[in-house]
Amino acid sequence: MFFNALNKSLIQLLRRLRHETPWLTPEPPARVNRMVKWLAPGLLVKRWLFLSVGGVLIVGFGVLIALKLTPVFYTGQFLGSTLRFLTALVPSYVSGPLVVLLGISFILWGQTRTLGAITEVLLPGNETELVDVLMQERRLARGPKVVVIGGGTGLSNLLRGLKQYSYNITAIVTVADDGGSSGRLRREIGVLPPGDIRNCLSALADEEKLLTELFQYRFKAGDGLVGHSFGNLFLTAMNDITGDLEQAIATSSKVLAVRGQVLPATLSDVKLWAELSDGRRVEGESKIPAAAGHIVNVGCTPAAPPALPRAIKAIQEADFIVFGPGSLYTSIIPNLLVPEIADAIAARKVPRIYVCNVMTEPGETLQYAVSDHIRAIDKACGKPLFDAVLVQRRAPSEMAQQRYAQVGATPVLLDRETVLVSGRRIILANVMEESARGSVRHHPQRLAKVLMRWYSRTQGLW
Repeated sequence: MFFNALNKSLIQLLRRLRHETPWLTPEPPARVNRMVKWLAPGLLVKRWLFLSVGGVLIVGFGVLIALKLTPVFYTGQFLGSTLRFLTALVPSYVSGPLVVLLGISFILWGQTRTLGAITEVLLPGNETELVDVLMQERRLARGPKVVVIGGGTGLSNLLRGLKQYSYNITAIVTVADDGGSSGRLRREIGVLPPGDIRNCLSALADEEKLLTELFQYRFKAGDGLVGHSFGNLFLTAMNDITGDLEQAIATSSKVLAVRGQVLPATLSDVKLWAELSDGRRVEGESKIPAAAGHIVNVGCTPAAPPALPRAIKAIQEADFIVFGPGSLYTSIIPNLLVPEIADAIAARKVPRIYVCNVMTEPGETLQYAVSDHIRAIDKACGKPLFDAVLVQRRAPSEMAQQRYAQVGATPVLLDRETVLVSGRRIILANVMEESARGSVRHHPQRLAKVLMRWYSRTQGLW
């Protein structure tokens, strides 16, 4: 504690001097900055360094005792004669500080070379300093426990941003997908659809860019392989090796160095259904948007699938719960159709927020306002599960709106009064990014920054 306080005081003094007299206190060299960083609290380095020094001293004392203290006599004579010689040449008030500085220089030199050698081994070809990596790891390890509920590309985008603030992230994803590669594997092999899980694992991985390209790669040739993604086949193989999807995800997370965890809402073979306003009943997650009707009710078969126990535990320990972004009826609500998950969220008195989509979605939410999204979630769960809603402040460009208008999609309008009547707080922020082609999605870093800022401001209110 003493060294931490001393280090903080020195840093504050240097900053004050640099601010008040910049001409007297130039920016210290990078090597000095690195050495000061190693003294920062929370790295768990200083205590072990001092312990090692203490161990060396104890070993020395033990050797002296074993030799009946004979070396002490001769060492004392040598040191005494050396000191008398030095003080005879140079006054003690000069030679003393010089010897101290020499010793400190040796210590810093040795530490720098040692840490440099370690960095070359642990971070080859990486310009990031080892101390910076260690400080970041400690900071992220102490981050809040965040539970994110959803599916699809919206959830993976959010995870890319949130992992910059915490490693304690749990993504709870739906397993109701029955289209594309996931649907084929589900029908042909009988495994739970791995598509959303694959996207979340790649988003939380250390080497995200490379892993995403690998996991998203789709085979273009081969009998039976065409259209399958490598990530889906990888998870299917791990499922076969480990015996169930939960173990397959856990093992894959270790292999891929995933920060956080990805959990299916349930291990049951869930099939989604929807009732439309024209009386039709559509079964199958991929068929619901294709029906192009107005959804009035949504459910699943079996009606009340059991939740994954680890998912319930993650919710019970969560500091922050986020819903979305993603398809309302086919990505977010399917997770909440698991009664145990909805009950656990309702019982957890922590900041809970829903990230509303920027655009309406054909086949699901055409002509929906923000309050319609909220009302659909409340109806599916039978109770309110979140306290605030995040809404995009600025509308997309005219080019983007024209592009989406071709399929009937429009920006999600904020009906402020109706939302406030529902008891939800409204957070307005510009968290959207727009591609050159006019595609709209949530920006991972902006979205995560707004969410974590709101979370920090709400601390102490629950």
